[in-house]
Amino acid sequence: MSWQTEAFAVLELLQGLIVEPRTAVLMTLLIIAACIDVKTHRIPNVLVMIGIAFAIPYNGLYPAYHSQNGWLVALSGLGIGFIAFLPLYLLRAMGAGDVKLMAMVGAFVGPWPAVLAALWSCVAGGVIGLAYLVWTGNMRRGLGNVKILMTSNLMTSSIGHVDLSVSPSVSAGKLPYGVAIATGTIAFLVARQLGFTH
Repeated sequence: MSWQTEAFAVLELLQGLIVEPRTAVLMTLLIIAACIDVKTHRIPNVLVMIGIAFAIPYNGLYPAYHSQNGWLVALSGLGIGFIAFLPLYLLRAMGAGDVKLMAMVGAFVGPWPAVLAALWSCVAGGVIGLAYLVWTGNMRRGLGNVKILMTSNLMTSSIGHVDLSVSPSVSAGKLPYGVAIATGTIAFLVARQLGFTH
C-alpha cells in the first residue's frame, strides 16, 4: 500500500468527524470556547448550555450505538464530565467555566469517553503550559511556584487544608484552560477515529 493510499484512507476517516453532527458540533463549540477563553478568560454559560441542549436530545434520538440508551449515555456523560474536573475547581486550580465545559463534552461523548477526554485535556494542559512558560521565559518562576505549592501543601494537608492558588504577584501567567480542553478533546476524538484508542 502506497503512502498516498494510506493518507487518503486517513483523510476519509477524519472526514467522518466533520460529517457526523455529534462530533462536528462538539468540535465547533470547543474551538469557539477556546477562542473566547483566550480573549476573555471566561467560557460563556450560554455556549455550554447550547452544547448540552444539542447533545442530550441528539444522543437520545440518535445514539452512537443502537444497543445504547442514548439519553442515559448523554446524562451519565454529563455527570462524569462535571465530576472529572470538580476537585480541581474546589482546590481553586480551575475555573467553574472549565468544569462546565468538560460536562458539556461528556454530554456529547458519554461517560467513559468523557474520562478519556478529561485525561487527554490534562495532558494537553501540561504540554501547553510548559510551552507557554518556555515561550514567555517564565520557566524558572513556574517551577519555583510548583515547588512552593508542593512544600506548603505537604505541610498543611495533614490538617485538611490544600490550596493550589498562587498570588498574582508571583504567578507565571494564567493558562486559559478552555484551550487545553478543546485541544485534548479534539485530539482524543481524532485518535479514537483513527483507531488508536477506544
